[in-house]
Amino acid sequence: MSDFSYAEVGATRHEPLPPGYRHLHYRTELGRDDFAAAADAILTFGMHRGTGARIRATADRAAPGVRVTVGLGPLTVPCEVVWTAEDDDRAGFGYGTLPGHQARGEEAFTVERDERGRVWFAVTAFSVPARLPMRLGGPVAVLAQHAYARLCGRALRRACARSRTVGS
Repeated sequence: MSDFSYAEVGATRHEPLPPGYRHLHYRTELGRDDFAAAADAILTFGMHRGTGARIRATADRAAPGVRVTVGLGPLTVPCEVVWTAEDDDRAGFGYGTLPGHQARGEEAFTVERDERGRVWFAVTAFSVPARLPMRLGGPVAVLAQHAYARLCGRALRRACARSRTVGS
C-alpha cells in the first residue's frame, strides 16, 4: 500500500467530498463528438502535458498504483493514481498526494457524456496545504489551483480539435 499523505483515498470518485478540506469543482462543456479523444488525452496524461506541465509517470496510461510527478514552474509534486474509470459515458482518473507534495488531498479529472450527447470535462478536488509555501500562499494557492483546472480544460479542447482535424 502506498504512503498517501491523507486518509480519504478514493473520495473524489463520488460526492460528497470529505469535510475539512478546500473543495474544487470545475466543469466545462466540450464538443459533442469529443468523448473518445478527451478520454484518451486524460488517461494518457496528454491533457496534463498540453498545459505545459512536465509529467513523469511509471506507466503510459493512468491505472491504480501508477506514480505521477507533475512539474509546473519551480514546483514538482508527487502523486499516485488511486482510481480510474473507462466506460462508454465516463472516463478519467483520480490521483492522491504523496509525501513531498505541497498539499494533502486528491484531484480527479473526468470526461462524461450526458443523456443529450453533450461531453463535459470536470476537475474535482479536495485539499489542504501541507508545506509552508502553500500555507503562506493562502488565497493565491487556491487561485492557482482553479487556474490550473481551467488550463486543463483549454488543453483538452485543443487535443479534441486536433483529433477532429486528423479524423477528417
